[in-house]
Amino acid sequence: MTSLPKTPPPKRLGLVIDLDTCVGCHACVVNCKEWNTGGYPAPLSDLTPYGAGQTGAWLNRVHSFEAHYPDTEDTAAESNADNSRTVHFPKSCLHCEDAHCVTVCPTGASYKRVEDGIVLVQEDLCIGCGLCAWACPYGAREMDPVGGVMKKCTLCIDRIYNEEIEEAQRQPACVNTCPAKARHFGDLADPASEVSQLVAKRGGVDLMPEMGYRPTNKYLPPRPRRNSYDGGTGPKAPLPTAEAGGGFLAWVDRLLSD
Repeated sequence: MTSLPKTPPPKRLGLVIDLDTCVGCHACVVNCKEWNTGGYPAPLSDLTPYGAGQTGAWLNRVHSFEAHYPDTEDTAAESNADNSRTVHFPKSCLHCEDAHCVTVCPTGASYKRVEDGIVLVQEDLCIGCGLCAWACPYGAREMDPVGGVMKKCTLCIDRIYNEEIEEAQRQPACVNTCPAKARHFGDLADPASEVSQLVAKRGGVDLMPEMGYRPTNKYLPPRPRRNSYDGGTGPKAPLPTAEAGGGFLAWVDRLLSD
């Protein structure tokens, strides 16, 4: 079995995803696929992409949900429609601090980098047993049907450390391509970094914190909206966070736990 680093990495590189501004356009999904098909560590397969029975490997996906939450006070019946919203939920590897996908790997193919906390797969050691996928509660790993090995988000490690491209471009492909600027990349071990400031300001949360995996990636919950039935002057109750025991994030927790 593979061991995790004995000391916390000096950097914790990861993503902060704003659920309030993600529009579900899937640009991040497509650019992730495009970059990683031609980059590190090997192509991502696509079988019959334009026919029946399509299959392949994707390192980033976006799921869309209709989230409903109750009023905090009695209102007109038509207000029920206002208490719902479509939330687009991007999902990829969260590069957990306590990454069980690493510790269950029998060959050492899955590992966590000591310098920045990124979780990677060394494909020449992967035997395709799928144990890491079973250990991941987020469904962030995918078996490549052609290569027979596990694939996952690498945070575009071949971009973020590539000194041959412009510094502004040294970000994961999904971050560079997001038209709504809903995705942010940086060092979450640095409290002064942009991503850490966003988490502190907006109350960024872990996905399924009860699992104890301590994911590096954080989600910024949707902001409160204003009621339409009172002319837009009254506050609308926010979607509760996962820690509050309800709301969209808690619903996603339960969905992924089933």
